[in-house]
Amino acid sequence: MEKPDTEKAGTEAPEAGVLGPGVLDGLPDEEFLRLDRQICFSLHAAARAFNGVYREALGELGLTYPQYLVMLVLWEQGELPVKGIGERLRLDSGTLSPLLKRLEAAGLVERRRSPEDERSVTVRTTPGGAALRERALGVPRRIAAATGLGVEEIGELRERLAVLAARLDGVDPGALRPACG
Repeated sequence: MEKPDTEKAGTEAPEAGVLGPGVLDGLPDEEFLRLDRQICFSLHAAARAFNGVYREALGELGLTYPQYLVMLVLWEQGELPVKGIGERLRLDSGTLSPLLKRLEAAGLVERRRSPEDERSVTVRTTPGGAALRERALGVPRRIAAATGLGVEEIGELRERLAVLAARLDGVDPGALRPACG
């Protein structure tokens, strides 16, 4: 996975996993637990809103949002091992396998076991999956229009979210546990 350019996004990346003092300085203690102060809730609300918009936009294609993401990866990369799709989408095999089964049942993808390694399964689009790509071309523009953001704003938001994801991926889970004592 490509590392985001933190300087381009307009932020300096702190050392990975470091939760330094001052992160929430300036806020009174009673403000810490307000729902509207939680970045996780803002992201959750935006994700739910996006899912609703995508549900409408993808309905005509017969795809769910997660299925659409799988198809995007395959349209972009061609044939990939299941593991590669999972890594790209940050999905474990328990989540990805049912998605692939449904896409295969719909005739959009096919899975094949590697003759060299029976444990390895490769996925590629079928002619039906390739044809669906043409019908999906308008989806990104409709979604972008629904946001009301300009091209530059969308790019900046994407970059900032990539920086946030990279920072959170680098956080030491032990740093999040309350100190004992």
